[in-house]
Amino acid sequence: MAFSRFDTSKIKVLPLGERSHDLDLTVIRELAPEECAYPHLATVTDRMRKAKEAGASVILMMGAHVIRAGVQRFIIDMMEQGYISCLAGNGACVIHDFEFALIGQTTESVARYIREGQFGLWQETGRINDVVRHGAARDMGVGEAVGKAIHEGYFPYKDISLFAAAHRLSIPFTVHVGMGSDIVHEHPNCDGAAWGKASYTDFLYYTSVLDNVENGVVMNFGSAIMAPEVYLKALAMVRNVAAQEGRTVNRFTSLVCDLKNLPDNVSAEAPRGNPDYYFRPWKTMLVRTVDDGGESFYVRAPHAETVPQLWTALNSNK
Repeated sequence: MAFSRFDTSKIKVLPLGERSHDLDLTVIRELAPEECAYPHLATVTDRMRKAKEAGASVILMMGAHVIRAGVQRFIIDMMEQGYISCLAGNGACVIHDFEFALIGQTTESVARYIREGQFGLWQETGRINDVVRHGAARDMGVGEAVGKAIHEGYFPYKDISLFAAAHRLSIPFTVHVGMGSDIVHEHPNCDGAAWGKASYTDFLYYTSVLDNVENGVVMNFGSAIMAPEVYLKALAMVRNVAAQEGRTVNRFTSLVCDLKNLPDNVSAEAPRGNPDYYFRPWKTMLVRTVDDGGESFYVRAPHAETVPQLWTALNSNK
């Protein structure tokens, strides 16, 4: 059956210079220690140090609001010190990082531009599609292709780019997308097959890093669906192979930092029928996947607090 398809060639894409931006470089935080108000972060940083000593993986998963919080320098410094083995994010992470690196601004008013039919349709941002297509043709992941493009290209503010830093340091930044969920998928130059190939490559990169997480750390900052779901499937793959090889992948630490109110004891999931049962970071990352040898921690606070305080705790008492 032949269904009709929307003709993307009819779409009008405007220059970023015509867009009003909600965020600029003033949101980017400088490296400076902060008083640590959350004891769990100190515990997790101790595990990160031990993981580094043991050569175990430390994975930082994130939603795009981490980038919008302006804490890039803290994450980059932790990467440079060798405390992070892999970053993982969604497609919005690519967009905000790319725009910050290119023009020092990002984020548009959804309320305004969706009324005008212009939301997300900006020429320079659409270049990400070309980068991904070029990278997919060379068997690169999304993060790999974007990091290389920013690091090697003309991006005046590449010093705050997590993707460029990951490329420079040879650390994977894996990108896990759902087609249609990101503004670049609206553009006439979007190649869904390229995105699918490159994002699946990233999934396999991520799973390879997770295979070494015994005695390591997995952290999730603000991703309610992508992080727990990608982590869950990758962990199933890792444990499947480990069981065949006589290994276990059970003893590691998980940390979730988010804004949802959870009980002090997060070692037991909410009962069925409770809306909190469907908060995946809780039942997946804090309970089910660590209940046979791991340990989990939850910190309720904005990313503008948790990431700098994690960095502070990591750099204290060295």
